[in-house]
Amino acid sequence: MIAVTGATGQLGRLVINALLKKVPAAEIVAAVRSPEKAADLAVLGVQLRQADYSSPESLLSAFTGVDKVLLISSNEIGQREVQHKAVIAAAKQAGVKLLAYTSLLRADTTKMGLGGEHRGTEQALIASGVPYAILRNGWYTENYAASIAPAVTHGAFIGAAGEGKIASASRQDYADAAAAVLTGSESNKIYELAGDTAYTLAQFTAEIGKQSGKEIGYINLPQAEFAGALKGAGLPDGLAEMLADSDANAAQGSLFDDSHTLSKLTGRPTTPWQDVVKAFVAKA
Repeated sequence: MIAVTGATGQLGRLVINALLKKVPAAEIVAAVRSPEKAADLAVLGVQLRQADYSSPESLLSAFTGVDKVLLISSNEIGQREVQHKAVIAAAKQAGVKLLAYTSLLRADTTKMGLGGEHRGTEQALIASGVPYAILRNGWYTENYAASIAPAVTHGAFIGAAGEGKIASASRQDYADAAAAVLTGSESNKIYELAGDTAYTLAQFTAEIGKQSGKEIGYINLPQAEFAGALKGAGLPDGLAEMLADSDANAAQGSLFDDSHTLSKLTGRPTTPWQDVVKAFVAKA
């Protein structure tokens, strides 16, 4: 039995679909906060179990009889380490034989603000004694692609990453990697996962222009100004500050990796970032 937490999220659904290509649906548990929102997964034959990161009792119940668990990191920044530790404790109590965790690229050394809770979770997982797999996911190409529509509308793509190279991969690439680890036999391993090719945001912007046929320029802003622009666009303060911090650290190489571990794990090249740009331009 393999359980996937956060299974109704964007990554979670892709992991479930990737697992369905490898194991029978009856051996997959979608551990979700609101089972009523996962009816589409139930139709596929996947088991639905209620699991709330903030409710240890629900976690233990969800993991009963489960051999492997994928802990998809919570999206509640500031609460994540506590929530993740509750998952680890429940997995240990349930006798789980592998707990995989979606962390952050080079979480042990990164200066990105996002790194702190990931480091704390990794340390707790390793100390727990539960066999583990740490999936240090780099940036999703979709993180930047989400800004393509406004870039096409306004003729500009803004950021704070300077000339930093970003080796992102698609959400599907990371989902396939998780499925490979969950259906494999190795444990107590850390994987640094990133795309096969890298780009600067200026190159990313040029590709948007190429695909859209419009004149679009990249505007590099100081971190504080970028955060202010994001807030002005309606993003919550915390999210805006986090994205600006991530871009500023990308300028220093925090989102670059050329180990090709991700493509080795999935057995195929990572999705070209240009393909993701093309798909988002088509929807813009």
